[in-house]
Amino acid sequence: MRAHPAGPLHGGMTPPPSVGLPPADLGALDAQVWPRSAERVDGELHLGGRPVTELAREHGTPLFVLDEGDFRGRAADFAAAFDDADVHYASKAFLCGQVARWVAEDGLHLDACSGNELALALAAGFPAARIALHGNNKSPVELQLAVDAGIGHVVLDSFDEIDRLVPLAAARVAAGGAPVPVLIRTTVGIEAHTHEFIATAHEDQKFGFSLATGDALTAAVRVIREPALRLTGLHSHIGSQIFDTAGFEAAAHRVVGLLGQVRQATGEVLGELNLGGGFGIAYLPDDDPVGPADVARRLRTVVAAECAALDLPVPRLAVEPGRAIAGPGTVTLYEIGTIKPVRLGSGGQGAPQVRNYVSVDGGMSDNIRTALYDASYTCVLANRTSDAPPALCRVVGKHCESGDVLVRDLWLPADVQPGDLLAVAATGAYCWSMASNYNYLLKPPVVAVRDGVATEVVRRQTLADVFALDAVLADVPAPAVAPSQPAPEHAAGVTT
Repeated sequence: MRAHPAGPLHGGMTPPPSVGLPPADLGALDAQVWPRSAERVDGELHLGGRPVTELAREHGTPLFVLDEGDFRGRAADFAAAFDDADVHYASKAFLCGQVARWVAEDGLHLDACSGNELALALAAGFPAARIALHGNNKSPVELQLAVDAGIGHVVLDSFDEIDRLVPLAAARVAAGGAPVPVLIRTTVGIEAHTHEFIATAHEDQKFGFSLATGDALTAAVRVIREPALRLTGLHSHIGSQIFDTAGFEAAAHRVVGLLGQVRQATGEVLGELNLGGGFGIAYLPDDDPVGPADVARRLRTVVAAECAALDLPVPRLAVEPGRAIAGPGTVTLYEIGTIKPVRLGSGGQGAPQVRNYVSVDGGMSDNIRTALYDASYTCVLANRTSDAPPALCRVVGKHCESGDVLVRDLWLPADVQPGDLLAVAATGAYCWSMASNYNYLLKPPVVAVRDGVATEVVRRQTLADVFALDAVLADVPAPAVAPSQPAPEHAAGVTT
């Protein structure tokens, strides 16, 4: 953590942490951070052609607003950049039935990381042949679902998993079915420049078969010798939120080397190479992610060079963008409830340094990433603009945790007040997916906007939904609106 959860006064830090000078325009919408449709109209934030005050009034807050054009546009950008490869949408970033249908309609593949993600995709009508199943501990039930559905690939992650899959695959073959297509996930020993919790290719972690110890080659040889399995290629994933393509290039170099080892050991020439995802996005204006076209060009170049050096045919490539498709196009709307000025100490000429704790009606139950990964976000006053001077703020949630922080340090207009709307940018990836009911807060809805039309694609969770899972409360009537959730007709954003 960059700061003690209870603030710098308790962490032995020199307060306050630097956030740089205030921007010239506190309400500016950086095009790299905000959805493609985001604009100010008469001072108010509009998304997908809809004013946010209307969205908040109709759907309540907190509210995830998903710009459909942004999501599908970024998917199309990857499809165009990797026109000779397979683009798999990494559904763990955000998945619902409508998203699965968009991805299917747009011709992409889809990665599921659990049997339930797989079941959702299948229920939404996603073509099974374009689905891959990931996971480091797939159960027999999950593997059976994958085998029965006839998905495109099972990504094997351990020797135990091979043991579990072989009899299921053998039963399918005995019944007249085809061998089950699989990939071997390889741990390539690359230290990705990202948070340690989302780096996945160094040796000391739970994913994949180690290249360094020879386990990856051993697994490949074993699978090739199993008649009920069909090894189509290799898989590598080095982490998430990565801006530097050097790690991907180094991983490609090592995985192509394994292709050569497999050919030497078995005579088999594998035709697929999945280099995973993890492509970063801009959460702040200073972030500098690499675009799909640049990534595609660099990966093609290194793979072609490595294959030429080993006299191997170039395999069909695959990549797995999730955050890079889902992340930038979604904004979370919150209503401000409480503003608490906290004195941090004295400034340069003895002037007091003050941070305003701006409390909103959501928090770590709908965005755990700041607390979990020390992630950085930006936000703006959304229902109006202001000429007030900048004030140092920390946007926090309403949970009983001092670490319940959404935006650690930023400048907001000094006249923000209870009832105002705040919009936090780039919340499309992993926020709703990792949402919880901590303190019995309810999971927000997701509303897709496009061309002035708003469609609820995930409804707001109700207290009745939560009561239904409680053995004591299942038959107890629940309030229509939870005490902490304003009814839509009283929603935020109407103050001026």
